[in-house]
Amino acid sequence: MSEQFGKAFWEERYRGHTAVCSWRPNPQLVAEAGDLAPGTALDAGCGEGADAIWLASRGWRVTAVDLATTALRRAREHAETLSADVTSRIDWVQADLTSWTPTEEHFDLVSTHYVHAAESRDTLFRRLAAAVAPGGTLLIVGHHPSGPQHASSPEAYFTAEDVAASLDPDRWDIAVAEARTRSATGHDGHEITVRDAVLQARKRA
Repeated sequence: MSEQFGKAFWEERYRGHTAVCSWRPNPQLVAEAGDLAPGTALDAGCGEGADAIWLASRGWRVTAVDLATTALRRAREHAETLSADVTSRIDWVQADLTSWTPTEEHFDLVSTHYVHAAESRDTLFRRLAAAVAPGGTLLIVGHHPSGPQHASSPEAYFTAEDVAASLDPDRWDIAVAEARTRSATGHDGHEITVRDAVLQARKRA
């Protein structure tokens, strides 16, 4: 698993495309974080930075982490075309989420979208949940098993209910745990319908 989704895998993926993302934030992030008061945010697996840039433009101080140097370079370059106010609120970090451990109970928002874990998915999610500050929000979005099977690992598919069940009920309030259908553009340029697993939870203060 670690070789399958290691640095070489992601570098090849990003280098093989002029631009993988559309610079638009994930709609589930917009829906779930749009009304949150800005604070500190961790974008775990930020890719080319669309989500991190959107958060920073709304006043968040963002730590954006990704394994792929190429993706981070593109993210920085795009951010630099925007206002200095936005750029100054993003710290781009090249790191492997398998071994990089965020500071516990530090972030007001921890967000990850479609992460392909090079370890146990549950282990990674527990580490990310631990980084949420009391009163903060955890947002995990992934490929729902009932959607198109286009990811290369079974670990990439899960239900929001599975993630919710792994959180300590004495510490977490589950706000959203559901599957959502949305339109997206496939690799061939055609519009497709996908299903997202969406988990949004608040850590009790």
